[in-house]
Amino acid sequence: MCLQLGLAGIGLASNTQPCSAAESYAIAMHGAPALSSDFANMPYVNPDAPKGGRLTWALLGTFDSLNPLIVKGLAVQQIRGYVVESLMARGNDEAFTLYGLLAKTVETDDARDFVTFRIDPRARFSDGKPVTADDVLFSWALLRDHGRPNLRQYYSKVTKAEAPDALTVRFDLAGANDRELPLILGLMPILPRHATDAATFEETTLRGPVGSGPYRVAAVKPGVSVTLARDPDYWGRDLPVNRGLYNFDEIKIDFYRESNGQFEAFKRGLYDFRVETEPLRWHDGYDFPAARSGELIRDTIRTGLPDPSEFLVFNTRRPVFTDVRVRRALTLLFDFEWINRNYFFGLYARSAGFFAGSELSAYARPADARERELLKPFAADIAPDILDGSYRLPVTDGSGRDRDSLRTALKLFSEAGFELDGTVLRQRTTRTPLSFEMLVSTRDQERIALAYAGNVKRAGIEARVRVVDPVQFDQRRLDFDFDMIQNRWDQSLSPGNEQSFYWGSEAAGIKGTRNYMGARSPAIDAMIEALLAARGHDAFVSAVRALDRALMSGFYAIPVLNAAEQWIARWNRVQQPAVTALTGYLPETWWQAQDSRARSYNQGANQGPNAIAK
Repeated sequence: MCLQLGLAGIGLASNTQPCSAAESYAIAMHGAPALSSDFANMPYVNPDAPKGGRLTWALLGTFDSLNPLIVKGLAVQQIRGYVVESLMARGNDEAFTLYGLLAKTVETDDARDFVTFRIDPRARFSDGKPVTADDVLFSWALLRDHGRPNLRQYYSKVTKAEAPDALTVRFDLAGANDRELPLILGLMPILPRHATDAATFEETTLRGPVGSGPYRVAAVKPGVSVTLARDPDYWGRDLPVNRGLYNFDEIKIDFYRESNGQFEAFKRGLYDFRVETEPLRWHDGYDFPAARSGELIRDTIRTGLPDPSEFLVFNTRRPVFTDVRVRRALTLLFDFEWINRNYFFGLYARSAGFFAGSELSAYARPADARERELLKPFAADIAPDILDGSYRLPVTDGSGRDRDSLRTALKLFSEAGFELDGTVLRQRTTRTPLSFEMLVSTRDQERIALAYAGNVKRAGIEARVRVVDPVQFDQRRLDFDFDMIQNRWDQSLSPGNEQSFYWGSEAAGIKGTRNYMGARSPAIDAMIEALLAARGHDAFVSAVRALDRALMSGFYAIPVLNAAEQWIARWNRVQQPAVTALTGYLPETWWQAQDSRARSYNQGANQGPNAIAK
C-alpha cells in the first residue's frame, strides 16, 4: 500500500506497489491527514480571536530550572511549545497527524526508512538568527546524548543524519522498524547552536532559552513564577497552523506549594483557570459568590481520547511486590464501590486496562486472531481470563467489609507463601509481616490511601500512609523511591514510542522514566515493538490491545478510577472557542474578553461530539 503523506487531492492507494517518496505539508501515523494543503486554520480555534491581555496559570509545586529537556531539576514544562518549537505541530483533532511548522515540508517512503525535513526559509529564532539545518542536526545530537531518557531512546534509533543543504535535513532510519519515528523526529524541539552551550546543557538553569516560538521568557522569580511575553516579531504568527493561537500578550505561571492554598487563590481571582481533579471540590466546593453570579464558568469536557486512569502503583523493585499473586490479591482488596460512593458521589467508573473508554482497550474484549498470534510466544505470562475477555475487576458489596473478596485474596496470599498468624499476615518461612508504605501528596490521594489501608488491614496487612509535599513526591517518584504511589498515565489514540518510556524493560532501570512499577516483561517489550511496526489501523489496534493484555496480566497497578471528563473552571475574563479539540481544553486557543462581541462568540452553539458540555 502506498504511504499517504497528505498530498492534496490524493486518496488512498488501491495497489500494493511501493510508491516513491514525495514532499508533503503533513504526515499522519496511519491513513491521511484530515486537513487539505490549503487549510486556513485548525477547526478548534477562533481565527479572529483578539490579541492582548494576560493569562495567569497556577501550578502545584515549584521549579528550579527552565530546561524541560533534561533529567536534572524541576523544570517549567511550558517552555517547550511556547518558547522552544519543533519541526512540526500536532493537529489536536486527529489521533496523530503533524503539520508543517519550522519544517515547511516532510518527505518519507513507504517503509519509513528515512525522513527529510525542509525548513521554512522564513523561520527565525527570537534573536533574529535564521533556523538552519545545522541547528536541527545540533539539536538531534545534543538531545540524543544529553536529553531526557525518552529523547535519548528515540533519537538513538537514527542511523545517520545529514544536511544536503542549509535548509534540508535527512535522517536515515533503516533498521529501526519504527513507523512512528518520522513523526517523533517531527516533534523534536529545535535549539539554536549559536545560543546553546552543549557543555553545560545537563545543568539546571534559570536563564530563558533562545527559541523560535511565539513567546520569550520575560521574568523569573525562582520557585515562585515565570512570565512569558509574546514575541511581536514571531516568525510563524501568520502560519495556518498557528492562526487563532497564542493570543495573550503575557502568560504568567504561578507556583503554589499546597493545594488548598492554590484553590483559595483561585476563589480570589489570583489566577484565571484551574483543572479540577477532586470530585468533592467539583461537586460542592464552587459555591461562592463569583460562581453563583456567573463570573466563574465551569466547563465539563468529554474528550475523544482514552479516559485518563488513576492507579495505585506497585514498585515491583521492592521484594514485597515481586510476586504477581501478591499483587493480584492486593487488587482484590481495593473496595472501589465504597470509595466511589462515599468520596466521589458515584461520579467515577473504572477499567482494568490502560486505554479505557476507547477502541484500544482490551478489557472485557476477547482477543482477536492477530492478538493471539502476537501473544502466542508469551502464553505463560498472559492470564487466560484476560486473553478471552472474561476477566472483570472485583465488585464488592460496598460495605468496606466484603467477605468474598477477602476470602479469594487470602487464598492467593496462601499460594504465594503467606499465612495469617493471629491478625498478622506473615511469610511462612521468614515470618516477615507483609507491610508497605503508600506515598501521597494530595487530599484525594490521602483519603484513597487511608481507605485502602483499612481494606488490607482486614487481611492482616499493615499499609502505612506517608504524606509529603508535591516537590518531594515528584522527586521520590522520579527516583523510584517508594513502595506504592498513586499515578496516572494519559494516553492518546496513537500510542507509540512513549510506551517504552512508560513500561519498557530498559526504562525500568533508568531514573526519570515513567516505568514507576519497574515492569521488565519480554511480552510488553514485544507488543510495543509490534505497535511501532504496524502498518494498518487494524493491525495497530490489535497490537495495542495485546499490550494492554500484557500489562493487565502483570497486575502492576490497582485500577482506582477512570476520569471520563475534564473539569475546567475559569473566570469569565477568559474566553474560549465554542468547539474544543479532540484532546480537550487548550489554553493556547483562549483569549481575553475585549467586548460584548468577543463574549458572544463563546456563547455560540456547541458543535460536534467534542463540544463543551455546559
